[in-house]
Amino acid sequence: MSPDSLTSVVALLDSLAPHALAEPWDKVGLHIAGDGRPIRRVCLMIDLLPEVLADAERGGADLCVAYHPLLFKPLDRLDGASWQSRVAMEAVRKGIAVYSPHTALDSVQGGVNDWLIGCLGNGAVAPLHHASLLDPRQAYRIVVFVPGDAADRVRDAMCASGAGHIGDYSSCSYAAHGMGTFLPGASTHPVVGTRGKLERVGELRLEVPCSASSLRSVLAALRGAHPHEEPAFDIMKMEARPDAAQGTGRVMDLAAPATGSELAARAKAFLKLPMIQRAGRLGQSDTQHRRVAVCAGSGGSLMDAAVASGATLFLTGELSHHETIAARERGVEVLLAGHTSTERGYLPQYARRIREESAARGIALEVRISDADQEVLRTV
Repeated sequence: MSPDSLTSVVALLDSLAPHALAEPWDKVGLHIAGDGRPIRRVCLMIDLLPEVLADAERGGADLCVAYHPLLFKPLDRLDGASWQSRVAMEAVRKGIAVYSPHTALDSVQGGVNDWLIGCLGNGAVAPLHHASLLDPRQAYRIVVFVPGDAADRVRDAMCASGAGHIGDYSSCSYAAHGMGTFLPGASTHPVVGTRGKLERVGELRLEVPCSASSLRSVLAALRGAHPHEEPAFDIMKMEARPDAAQGTGRVMDLAAPATGSELAARAKAFLKLPMIQRAGRLGQSDTQHRRVAVCAGSGGSLMDAAVASGATLFLTGELSHHETIAARERGVEVLLAGHTSTERGYLPQYARRIREESAARGIALEVRISDADQEVLRTV
């Protein structure tokens, strides 16, 4: 197998962590395009720090896949004043591409949060917040009524202007036969029919998906290709559908209840940590938990969802002092394992998924995890 282009590899990575699953505030996807070289070697890390980029370069990486976005907050200038700008400048100098999956990888089925909640036991798992999935290329459905002999011309014009995409398929449409009526007025110049006379014509109801960005150009193409003086069409805005298996955080009904001490011990062993922090439920001893929740990284934004779900224990990387107290007062026991400690252990599974998908697509990739990517904080 030959090395593949950056475009193909990015499409592969996007398929493993679709952008539609990322939080609205996140900066997922390709950050630095590199120098156009074929992508042979991929290096994974949580944070693309200077020493991690140096390690990736020594290993011959063409692409760095950094879980946390390197370019999260906009940079005003590339002057080396911040560590992010220094790393970005060095990656550009070396021709190395940079990509980040971040919260899309958290939310996807089989992603970071599914991996993390497995450390607490077995049971039925669901997202704390279900993702509402809608392919942006299908944000609208255009329905146009067109004579049968002109349907192909109208469809082709609309699709050439950006409509008709469903997944990796293009030129997608649906047509159904029907009967249309119209009464041309005194100022009209009908292609079919006569002024003042009610006409009945056989037509096709043609439906084509369309993105918001393409809507204007697609409608112009429709009007240009349609044989009628005044084409009849509707524009329907599509609603996102909830996804039962994907979304932010995870909640689990344990097959066998466990105490907070037992769950803390499981988390420590699974994450290979010498210690984790624990805040027990106010006024209660080491009681058993049946419903538990997790959020990799920083979990404060999901605390309300964890409480609403009925979870009585919440495992996350970090909470503020006041968030921890609030959780305790609301009857939720908290386990804090460190921000990146709840994420880094997923990298081997992510590497395996990339290897499997690249093999399935016939893309030759070497994938490794950076040895220099380590927890910044140390227990002393």
